[in-house]
Amino acid sequence: MTEAFSSNSELVLQRVVDVPRERTVISTHENIEQVYQILDTCQFINRHKFLKVALQFPDELLAVSVAIAAEIEKGTEAKLFILGDTSYGSCCVDEVAAQHVGADCIVHYGRACLSPSTRLPLMYVFERSMLDLQKCASSFRELYPDTMDNIIVLYDVNYAYVVDDLLELLSDYPNVVASALITNEQCGSHGKINDSNSLSKNDGQFVSQFGRQFVLRGGLTIKDYSFFFIGQECATLRNFMMTWNFCTFCSFNPVTLTGRTESVSVNRALMKRYYAIERAKDASVVGILVGTLGVAEYLTIILQLKDVIHTAGKKSYMFAMGKLNAAKLANFLEVDIYVLIACPENSLLDSSDFYKPVVTPFEMEVACNKNRIWSEDYITDFRHLLPGGQSHVPLASEQQDSDETDVSLITGALRSKHLFDCEPLNESSMVLRNEMLTVANPHSAAQFLAGRSWQGLEQRLGETPVLKAVEGKKGIAIAYEEERKNV
Repeated sequence: MTEAFSSNSELVLQRVVDVPRERTVISTHENIEQVYQILDTCQFINRHKFLKVALQFPDELLAVSVAIAAEIEKGTEAKLFILGDTSYGSCCVDEVAAQHVGADCIVHYGRACLSPSTRLPLMYVFERSMLDLQKCASSFRELYPDTMDNIIVLYDVNYAYVVDDLLELLSDYPNVVASALITNEQCGSHGKINDSNSLSKNDGQFVSQFGRQFVLRGGLTIKDYSFFFIGQECATLRNFMMTWNFCTFCSFNPVTLTGRTESVSVNRALMKRYYAIERAKDASVVGILVGTLGVAEYLTIILQLKDVIHTAGKKSYMFAMGKLNAAKLANFLEVDIYVLIACPENSLLDSSDFYKPVVTPFEMEVACNKNRIWSEDYITDFRHLLPGGQSHVPLASEQQDSDETDVSLITGALRSKHLFDCEPLNESSMVLRNEMLTVANPHSAAQFLAGRSWQGLEQRLGETPVLKAVEGKKGIAIAYEEERKNV
């Protein structure tokens, strides 16, 4: 238990950081120019006359970041800043860090969740990972022997540049649909990037999900298709499988050159998520974790969640703490459950290592909004939950007058809804009276604080004697110098 809060200093020095890599470091000028599109990047900067440019790199590309920046400096007069340690996930555009240096635009390298951003002009540079097209096409034919099958090709962003070539090899499959990566007016991107207007709908259904878009044939729905994913097992594939859990998925791993039918039990994963929803129903105090400051409309979903949680008779507190870990969240024992607001690829957090469950905004709405029911549709993109989104469900208008009760599937206890409907949303949960803590709401974190044996530092003005400064301890907390002498 204590290892979650402290660690041996010697182990820290000996620890080897495991950084996922798909290839060796590229160091030659020719490869850097080709793989990281130096010329296109310089044209993007010069065309818009940007003076300060932030280059955002994931951990696995930091080794080549200086070489890339040096090549860009040769073709532009802009001042470059390398962003290495992102505030949240490296797949998201770190607009906050870029604004700290006064950048005019951001060039994002590596894998990306393609979540929309609105503050700064953006350019994606997807690393062109190697793909054996013949092996990929051969695996595709083995997995789909019937050439008349309806198949949608999805892929990791690093393989976007070869999709057209793959479709040419699969020209005998007339019903294969390739997805296109979504861009917007502020993006300049490379690879297979299309605007929604460039796709011919052909009277079919237009589908947009997780930065990809495609058009279904007329008269068909998404349930009539199978999916073929190019890339290693990752959060992108997991999100597609969770969202369209009623479809069959196959994948091709470009590193191992093997194709397979994805046999991961999606139903089992959904059962685990439903258990978290039951925990959310039992919770009285909810912590809203801000896991992004760059994804568009994150403030709107925060306000919506506050309203939904309050209407369900629960207290909510908001936390902004950057990258999450068990030690950070363990500081707030009064919180019963957390809801994470992040991009789709970082929303499905495995909370098995945490002391309290972490759910998604969709799961919290299922727990708190009786109009939102648990069905085969699973949503990881919080923007779909907002008014105008494809999965928006209005808050039940009759909840204030409802005295509904149900039984917890976890504890078996009777659970009542809307415990303090009459309390205003912005009312303080505690007041000070005669220097004693008085709890105004029996279900808030103030009650938990009042029951603590230690409630934090107290000022005690005028009661503490003034002492002269003395020499303090030297060394590190695990072994001060004075302690070594006494051993």
